[in-house]
Amino acid sequence: MTRRIDYDWELPPELQQRLGTSSYGAQRVLHEAGHLMVILHEPPAGTGAERKNAVFLRKPDGAWLHKGSNPGERALQKLLESYRAALSAFEIRHEAADNSEALFQILGPLIPLSRAASNMQTALQAAREAVPEDALITDMRDRAVEIARGIELLLADTRMSLDYRLAHAAEQQAHAAMEVSRAQHKLNTIAALTFPLMAIGAAFGMNLHSGMESLPGWVYWAIFGAGLFMGLLLRGWVKAPEPLPPAAKPGLPRKK
Repeated sequence: MTRRIDYDWELPPELQQRLGTSSYGAQRVLHEAGHLMVILHEPPAGTGAERKNAVFLRKPDGAWLHKGSNPGERALQKLLESYRAALSAFEIRHEAADNSEALFQILGPLIPLSRAASNMQTALQAAREAVPEDALITDMRDRAVEIARGIELLLADTRMSLDYRLAHAAEQQAHAAMEVSRAQHKLNTIAALTFPLMAIGAAFGMNLHSGMESLPGWVYWAIFGAGLFMGLLLRGWVKAPEPLPPAAKPGLPRKK
């Protein structure tokens, strides 16, 4: 928050007593002795940590002043136009955003802008209630409502777009992990089915005399069938689900 500056205008003592000594504070309205002071903030830049005051004073005769003796009507309109320009700039950036990083860069500064616009609308509504006969305040209040609503909708749309992209990326990662798991399961099943046959084939394929060279041909098919049967057993063991842990038994009530 910027330091309070004593502008070149005359304030009634009742209004002067309601001002702080260090800064003008939050966006608000002070109405004392026919003088209406409207304390607003310029659109925040960046993270919104710094607030620049835009102080307006309506005198009892209806004249508006801005930060001293400067005319206030045009300055108040220019302030709301700056909020509208900021909204238009963020809308263009939102339309051009094509990834989550771009949306996150929009979301950061858009949050303090939405908060500032909402507080400005509240302050102008309070000014409208304090001086209902001033047409300028009514017009500025209506513009502030429109701007605050537009920024609020853009903020919600940006958050929704960012959440959708993050959820879509997480869904794609989960789908890819599932496909890898399925492929790995198929490979494990094939390995379990063929491992006994490969082990038996490797054993009998060694260049050693085992004494089984002169056995009839049906022995070969018997060994092949035994290896295939062992492969089926091993395949069933690989595909069997893990047993669930036993449920804890409820304790018996203690005897008193």
